[in-house]
Amino acid sequence: MSRALRRFGLVPRSLGAAALVLLSAVPLAGQYSDPLTAALAKLDANSKFAIDVVMDSARSIGLSDMPLRSRVLEGVQKKAPAVKIVESVRRKFGFLRTARSALGSVSNEELDAASAVLEAGGKPAQLQLFKVRPKGREPLEAFTDWADLITRGVPGEEASSAIIKLWQDGADDATFHSLWNNVQADISQGLNPGTALQNRIRETPARTVTPQSKQPPEGQQENQSSR
Repeated sequence: MSRALRRFGLVPRSLGAAALVLLSAVPLAGQYSDPLTAALAKLDANSKFAIDVVMDSARSIGLSDMPLRSRVLEGVQKKAPAVKIVESVRRKFGFLRTARSALGSVSNEELDAASAVLEAGGKPAQLQLFKVRPKGREPLEAFTDWADLITRGVPGEEASSAIIKLWQDGADDATFHSLWNNVQADISQGLNPGTALQNRIRETPARTVTPQSKQPPEGQQENQSSR
């Protein structure tokens, strides 16, 4: 799950949306079987109706409502004002739609992470660069670290350029995660976020995607072998 779920300052990066649901359910589970129902019961009728409408809209166009549920649970757990929770849910829905337009049909986790990139300040055109990818390669970790870098204060364009270049150079998940760990450690020591990224990106070993060799069509192979 995307780890950039801290709009209300509740969940650390190391916890995902699944953990968020469990955390939010604990004080509410005694009265309701569904944590979302319990959370919505704490809101006024107008706010509950507005959230229901957004969730229905998401499902009607084939989007998972789990990121929206998590947003509600997060806000209620943090005791955010109802109007802020409604705004946050609507905003998340908009970013999910934009992310899907940029990336096409991808997993719910990837879409959630991509929407977090947009919410942090990334651009749809930048996400589109990840639409075509080698078979079996997913940018979930790249998106998560991208959003977190911006959230930690790295200028948006610098974070975007660094993540995009690493992706295009063939960096794996471990490389992206190591970059984030090192940058956030430097920031915690008081280094300027942009400077921390630039220093660490220079230390990141370059990787080059090796194109698959093209084999001639089967008929041509037979002709060549008979010569």
